[in-house]
Amino acid sequence: MGLELITSLRATRAFTSAPVTRDQVTAVLEAARWAGSARNRQPWRFVVVRHRGLLGELSRLGAYAGHLAGAPVAVLLAVDATLSTEDAEFDAGRAAQNLMLAAHALGLGSCPASFFPAANARAATALAGLGEPWRIRTGISLGHPAPAPGGTPAIPQGRLPPADLVIELS
Repeated sequence: MGLELITSLRATRAFTSAPVTRDQVTAVLEAARWAGSARNRQPWRFVVVRHRGLLGELSRLGAYAGHLAGAPVAVLLAVDATLSTEDAEFDAGRAAQNLMLAAHALGLGSCPASFFPAANARAATALAGLGEPWRIRTGISLGHPAPAPGGTPAIPQGRLPPADLVIELS
């Protein structure tokens, strides 16, 4: 596989009404579960949400969660909070990236939503029907991308050049 899949991944916040199939959801979850984790603990569980009302409630749990309301499906990423927080959160990020790359490979769009502050994470966890030791801080919207709106994006696009990002020690 070339790097094009990785370099062409973009956040999708608007979706068509076309359904995301069970097979597509299964495929992206399969990619997510194969992410590496510290000591192979696999500190995650995945909650699949298709219920419109619940997607709407989740969309109000953070400044950047609004796209969940318009998604045909979302995957909530529950992390075992009893494990080393830094390791478990890093590993969850690896699973999320695998999920989003798999969605992209299938022609689906995706976008992560962060449930912050902590009260929003607790609310998302409760809405998912989970309790200790699980905590949901991230939801990922999935769907078929809608045409991009016109105009100038509010967020800068592109990437910094390697010379601005890489520090090499010899």
